Amino acid sequence: MTQPQPQRPTPARRAVLGAAGAAVLGGSTVLAGGTAQAVQSAMGQEGNQGQDQGQGQGDGKGRGYRSLPYPTVIGHRGASGYRPEHTLGSYQLALDMGAHVIEQDLVPTKDGHLVCRHENDITGTTDVADHPEFASRKTTKTVDGVALTGWFTEDFTLAELKTLRAVERIPAARQKNTLYNGRWAVPTFEEVLRWAEDEGRRRGREVWLHVETKHPTYFRSLGLGLEEPLAKLLRRYGRHRADSAVFLQSFEPGSIQRLGRLVDAPSVVLLSSADSRPWDFVASGDPRTVADLITPKGLAEIASYAQGIGPTIDLILPRDASGRLGAETSLVRDAHRAGLILHPYTMRNENTFLPTEYRRGTDPAAYGDAFGLLQRYFATGIDGIFSDNADTALLAAADYAAAHAR
Repeated sequence: MTQPQPQRPTPARRAVLGAAGAAVLGGSTVLAGGTAQAVQSAMGQEGNQGQDQGQGQGDGKGRGYRSLPYPTVIGHRGASGYRPEHTLGSYQLALDMGAHVIEQDLVPTKDGHLVCRHENDITGTTDVADHPEFASRKTTKTVDGVALTGWFTEDFTLAELKTLRAVERIPAARQKNTLYNGRWAVPTFEEVLRWAEDEGRRRGREVWLHVETKHPTYFRSLGLGLEEPLAKLLRRYGRHRADSAVFLQSFEPGSIQRLGRLVDAPSVVLLSSADSRPWDFVASGDPRTVADLITPKGLAEIASYAQGIGPTIDLILPRDASGRLGAETSLVRDAHRAGLILHPYTMRNENTFLPTEYRRGTDPAAYGDAFGLLQRYFATGIDGIFSDNADTALLAAADYAAAHAR
């Protein structure tokens, strides 16, 4: 059954976000005339928001994902534009910057612990190659149809993995991040849950998480299913309810459906390029591609078991052969009609990741016109965005909110 279209934020809520962005980021956002009155009105309408959120931390009494600011800024792997990704340092910086939600990707260890890495291949995100005691662990595996050579989390116990240190994944693009190489260990998801609880109590509000199961079909074939231990941890820390401060996400719809039978937390189906197929579809012989999933029929099916989608931004604003943005697709409108929110990925500030017309200068590692591009993205009506640079995205969101509060 098609769900009702999500309620769109009121001008007052947009003004609240604009004021919050200015406060968090040093007051550099100039709000439009009349915004102060809108903020006061919104606070009067919404009551003691901070108190309500603080009471909801970890106890299932939260206000739900509809209460998140619009547009929602999701710290992609933390603040990975400034710190090595998926470290407590990266998560902490994103939260300190004001990110509304912090993302974790989960993979298992040999002894079944869930740890935060973008991939189970840890060759480029840890110093494992510098550990002679693990030289024999280097191997070649096929993960979701791709042959990879390196070191993999499923070949390490948690104790062994904890002897490694995290490093910057793309040092050529983020040379300054290498300063922090070796500073943090690989965190377990339980450590992140404890961190979020501690920060929630300290700040008097919920700390939202966006949690992805990586390669779930592959790991289940190894006897290391992700969903059951994840659900167990969510229940242990009170994040298993429909109003819990967590999103569960996966590129495999089957993983989201399995999680939906274990917990009630809101979920998001991640979507790659239109011609790609979720790996659980490949494994089961389902011929559908992402192009089939983003039709009105496909979106209605997703809405029967999930609350949102996380498409690559190219499914909304595709690029042409020259790398420039092309005409907008109908995906945002179609998803909203199906009752789904949209959290597309990924906004990065560096020229090398930007559409041609938003690049500035010739250095691929230099920042381009990130603010201009974010305004274009927000104008599509997306509900939020994954960003490596939460501070940039928050300023842009505040600008957008202020402009639309008039």
